[in-house]
Amino acid sequence: MKDYELTVVFHPDLEMNLDPAIDKVKKLIDQAGGKITKEENDGKKRLAYTVAGQEFGVYYFIDVALPAEAPAKISSTLNITDEVLRYLLVRVDERKAKFATRRAEKTEKVEAEEDKVTTEKGE
Repeated sequence: MKDYELTVVFHPDLEMNLDPAIDKVKKLIDQAGGKITKEENDGKKRLAYTVAGQEFGVYYFIDVALPAEAPAKISSTLNITDEVLRYLLVRVDERKAKFATRRAEKTEKVEAEEDKVTTEKGE
């Protein structure tokens, strides 16, 4: 299984009741044999250009682990799903992910050292 990032732009009218549309995408991932590792709802945003007559869309990000045949199945289904204005399914660059993890660890270490110095000074 390889790691992928799925970005889905939902129809803006679904903003108040997004759960059924998200459940539909999650079910699609489960049926394809994938596992969701992280989800994030980024909310309603203005689109760079009009899509299907809409100027806004609700952005939802999902990190998934998928088997080899799953991306094609998911893409073909999302292409014909009414709730989805656009989607992007890309494979995660492993080197970039490792770099981001190392950077986060270094940042945490520096912040911990700064907190330690601050508490020692009594500030």
